[in-house]
Amino acid sequence: MKEERISVNNLRINYKIAGEGPAVLILHGWGGSSDSWLEVLKILVNHNFQVIVPDLPGFGKSDLPPQGWAVQDYSDFILSFVEKLKLGQFFLFGHSFGGRIAIKLSGQHPEKLKSLILCDAAGIKFEQSIKTKTILAATRMGNALFSPRIFAILREQARDLWYFLLRNRDYVKANGVMRETIKKALNEDLLPELSKIQVKTLIIWGGDDKLVPVKCAHVFKEKISNSLLEIMPKIGHSPHLEEPEKLGQIIISFLQS
Repeated sequence: MKEERISVNNLRINYKIAGEGPAVLILHGWGGSSDSWLEVLKILVNHNFQVIVPDLPGFGKSDLPPQGWAVQDYSDFILSFVEKLKLGQFFLFGHSFGGRIAIKLSGQHPEKLKSLILCDAAGIKFEQSIKTKTILAATRMGNALFSPRIFAILREQARDLWYFLLRNRDYVKANGVMRETIKKALNEDLLPELSKIQVKTLIIWGGDDKLVPVKCAHVFKEKISNSLLEIMPKIGHSPHLEEPEKLGQIIISFLQS
């Protein structure tokens, strides 16, 4: 395995690359990096695949994006990245936030992909629960109460609390352009994008995922026409960390089919 650094659109990007054979591009989740995928990378390499895992801008050892990016910006970046590496068609794998990017990319540029794997992918919204509606109503009231400039700091702290209560803890941890980035991601509903995906797709989900519930997996299966669904029982949001061997075998079985 090699760790490389290249410049893509004036950003210094770190990535891992290993193996020979058909290319598999892995897009990690929010707060992750290429380091998170070492075990799965080794499994795929041992089955004669070339695996490329970039640290997305703002994560790992890669540069921050120049401003808060939307999911579309990350999709455009991945296009530039694969062109820089001179990849032909490749298998695309997206986990969580990386799944958001994979959804955009696969719907807009199916000619680039051999097939798609979405793993506990984020991106779709559901009808809000009573608890969520109550918190959001309180948020709006707080924004009104804290509207004078003198209360700007209090307003920001209140917003952090509401996001925390809504389990968007990544927002609370993020700073600067990455806070703007996650706000843009959380505010975008990718449900309309799912029906645009025409490539063969495998949907993998942890049956005990508390961050992106398994009901999302069934929506993905319904909306993506040429798709298969594999649920991993007793696994949470991070199958690559909880059961990398099992996840690797599921991926290999699909890629070789």
